[in-house]
Parts: sequence; structure tokens; C-alpha cells
Amino acid sequence: MGETSSRWIDVAQLRRGLFIQLDLGWMDHPFPKGSFKITSDDQIKTILSLGVSQVRYFPDQSDAPPDSSPAPLAEPEGLPHRVSSPSAPDPESAPQPALSEAEMLRLQRRDRLAAQRRSLAVCERRFGEATQQYRRVVEQASSRAGQMREESTALVAGCVDDILAEGESAIRLLSEAMGERSAVHPVNVMVVSLLLGKALGLPAAALTDLGLAALLHDLGKVQMAERMRYQDPGFSASEQLVYQEHVEHSLVMGRRMGLSEDVLRSIAQHHELADGSGFPSGLVGANLSASGKILALVNRYDNLCNPPRLVNAMTPHEALSLIFAQMKARFDTATLGAFIRMMGVYPPGSVVQLLNDGYAMVVSVNSTRPLKPYVIVFDASVPRDEALMVDLEHAPELGIRRSLKPSQLPRVVQDYLSPRQRVSYFFERVVGSDRPGA
Repeated sequence: MGETSSRWIDVAQLRRGLFIQLDLGWMDHPFPKGSFKITSDDQIKTILSLGVSQVRYFPDQSDAPPDSSPAPLAEPEGLPHRVSSPSAPDPESAPQPALSEAEMLRLQRRDRLAAQRRSLAVCERRFGEATQQYRRVVEQASSRAGQMREESTALVAGCVDDILAEGESAIRLLSEAMGERSAVHPVNVMVVSLLLGKALGLPAAALTDLGLAALLHDLGKVQMAERMRYQDPGFSASEQLVYQEHVEHSLVMGRRMGLSEDVLRSIAQHHELADGSGFPSGLVGANLSASGKILALVNRYDNLCNPPRLVNAMTPHEALSLIFAQMKARFDTATLGAFIRMMGVYPPGSVVQLLNDGYAMVVSVNSTRPLKPYVIVFDASVPRDEALMVDLEHAPELGIRRSLKPSQLPRVVQDYLSPRQRVSYFFERVVGSDRPGA
């Protein structure tokens, strides 16, 4: 919005229906965005408490012009109106001591931090429930195949309902200790595959099939020796063939569980590549299903970020850059393009240097605004466990200059940001124009 489309008004003229802009830093007000339409008297009270005398007003985006005098605040609905009496003043109407601006900002920061912690806790609880479900399938797929199918389908369908509900979805980086790789990998792949499937316009039924295939795509590895479950560059030709057999093992277990043909087809294709260089059948792009294309790409991305040997791990930014620069021909063009748009240039878990030469870690990306992620900024004056997420959409002075390896960070910054050795994701819903944890 430009200067020519707005004018300044006194805060005493605020009323519901005005579209205004607060020329304050992101830490100096509690609203999700600095520009918005006033919809409640509580918002007016909060603006008055900020200590500003004027705000920008945008006539073209407002429902009505500002008042020439303060608008009276409405009585709370459902309460009787009190009649004041000069001889008997109402003690409840006595003025309360006003909070200082510093105290108000401290309380607002505390509330925002509590909201962000609650949001992260919900994501991590749901991720944990999904990994527990996967472990149950591993343990009971043979003895209770039908029940494991029903439980897994219910888990995935619940995720699909949430992803398709009104509002946007953000990809959220989780804490480090989210479980062992054998369970974390399939849940990571399920979460990101569902978000990518939504971005590509798959309907609910197809998303459920995709999510189920993603969750169970490596189930057959339980029947293999431990050292053969994860691809190793040092494998001999015969060992590579043994490793590739996990796809067929997964299909056998999937059939035992009664999975649909669409789900089985996606599982069969999770290592097939568009240029025909994949396995087990060497299919080319034209012969791959939409879900198979998604699953192959997301599976590869997570394996780059979370390899069996941590020494080989890439940052999310490095993994995405490698796929785009060197593996582009292996993946469906439309699927890869949607994936890059969804994850952003700096996916959650990326460590970055800011325009002001500070350091930060990307912790959340709104899939509809991927170039403006949420970050945790290194600030020695703020305790690490009290650091707030900063929305780069509303902090242009903190834009990202470049991606870094964790080893490039000063030691004190590494300790503060705690870059993840293993990256785990879940999604959180973003209602309307709100951002995660706001």
C-alpha cells in the first residue's frame, strides 16, 4: 500500500470498519499483521494502549469514514446496562491504574510466546501419535492386518480433513527428539506429501490414498536385515538388489492389510523416477501416477535431510537446491515446481544469515507465502527459550541474505538456534490472514 492511498488520523477517530496501518515494529504490537480492518472494540482498546497518537487510514479499503470524535465502546453482549447515579457511583466503573507501555509490551510478548508454545506442542503431540501408530503397524501388521489398515486410514483421513479445512497450512519445524528414524521418516513423508498433494489440487479421496501410501511405503523393511534397510553408496551390485527388494516386501504386507490398488500402486512407485532411472521397474514419467510422482520426490527430499548417517545430512535448503540443480530430470516438472513453491527457497530447518548480518533459523513456512517464512533470530539479550518467531512478511529489514551450514555459525549462535541434526515436520492450520503462533 502506498503513501498516496492513505492519510493520517488521530487514534480518537478509530471505529470499526476502518482499514488502518500501524507504523510500528513487529514487537511493538500484538496483531498478526501491521495493516488490517478494525472489527472489534477490543482492537481499538489495544491500539489506544500502544501509546501512538495517529495511524494511517486507507479510505478505499474501509467500510466507513472515521468519526470526528471517539466512538463509544459497546457494552458486552448479554449484560444489562448499568445506570450511573451521581449520589451512588458504581465502584466497578472506577478508573483502573493504567499499565505502562513497557509493561503492556511485556504482557503482549508473554501472550504471544505462550501461543507459539501451545501451537508447537499440538504439532509435536500429533506427530508423536502418528509415529506411535506406525510402530503399531510394524508390530501388528501380520497378526491384526485389517485393524492396522483401519487405524492407519483413520489417522491419515484426520490429517486430510485438517489440511482441507478452511484456512491455509504452514509447515512447522519440530524439536530434535521426535523418535527413531524408522518411524520419523514415514511420518515426515506423509505430512509433506499431503501438503504437496493439496497444492497440486488432489481431491480428498486421492489425498487419503496418497497419505496412506506415504505412511506405509517402507513397511517391508521390517523383514530385512538391519544393515540392508538403508541405501549405502558402498553397496555391491548384489547388495543393491537386496535393498531394492524392500519395495516388494512392502507391497506384500500392503496386500495382506487389504490396501487399495491405488495405494499399492503408489507404494510400488516410491523409488521410480521420471527419467526411467528408478527401481524396481524403471518406469518413465508418463507411466507414473500423480501420487507416485509426489511420493518419489518427497521421499528423496527427506532422505537427503535425514540420511542413516548424520555426517551425510544436508540442510533443507541444500537438499532442495541439489534436487533442483542436479536431479531435475528425475522428477515430474509440475510436481517439482509445486514442491519448490510450497517449501520456499529456505524450507523449515534452514539456517540463514539476515540482511543485517544477524543469524536465524527458519521454523515455519506458510505454503501460500513461502518467500516470507517465520524465523527464530539469534539475540543474545533474549533467553533462548523466550525467543519469539519473527514473521519476515512484516519485518523487511530482517530479510534473508543467504543460507548457511550449521558449521558456519559462531559457536554461541549454534548453541542458541540449535540447528536440527534430523529434521521433522508437521503442519499447523493458519486461519484467514493469521500466521502460525500469532
